[in-house]
Order: sequence, then C-alpha cells, then structure tokens
Amino acid sequence: MSIKRYGTVQTGAGGKPLPFARAVEADGWLYVSGQVAMENGEIIDGNIVAQTHKTIQNVIAILEEAGYGREHVVRCGVWLDDPRDFWTFNGIYQQYFGEHPPARACVQSSMMVDCKVEIDCVAYKAKDK
Repeated sequence: MSIKRYGTVQTGAGGKPLPFARAVEADGWLYVSGQVAMENGEIIDGNIVAQTHKTIQNVIAILEEAGYGREHVVRCGVWLDDPRDFWTFNGIYQQYFGEHPPARACVQSSMMVDCKVEIDCVAYKAKDK
C-alpha cells in the first residue's frame, strides 16, 4: 500500500507551523484534515455564511489537488461553534453537496481557533489498474 501526503509544510494563524498534513491518501481513500475559514494563515472575518463558504471551498481545493471531486466524498464531519447556525450552515452545505450527499455527522463544539465552523472529510476513488 502506498501513502501520499498533501500539504505537510503549512502554517496556521500567526505563521505557526502545523504538525499535520492537509490530506493523506492511501489505496484510493483520501482523508482530509479539518478545514476552517482560513486564508493566508488567518481566519477570515465574517458570519457563518462567509465562513461556511470559505471552509467548504478549502475542502474542495484539497480534494481537487489530490484528484478527487465532491462526488467522491463518502463522509463529512462538521463542528459548529453555535448550534443556532445549523440551518444556515445546512443551506450552504447543500449548495455544494446536494447532488452527491455524503454521510455526515454535525456537532456543536468549542473550536481551537476563533472560527464558526470546521469540516473534515473522507473520500474514495477507485485507482486505475
């Protein structure tokens, strides 16, 4: 089995190095680390709408870098800072995953950084033989 890591040299808020890969691929499975509404190492300003769009766009960018698409996403994990944002988040999430809805868990949680949402995912694509 081969393992490929994407984005092992990256920085977070304040330019601090992050000790994990953005994603890891193994035998057709892609595990995308939790993404937040980060741009240029900083969390963007904005409400749940702006942060949800940016977070999902960050997930999609990693999927595409690895050669996967939204249709390959099998499962997403979602953490919301405020449970009152659930329905707003759901509407935006559906815009991106409506045609290919993955399995999903969504919980309310305090975040490690000052953001409103975090999303990770697992994708699968059969390898060409």
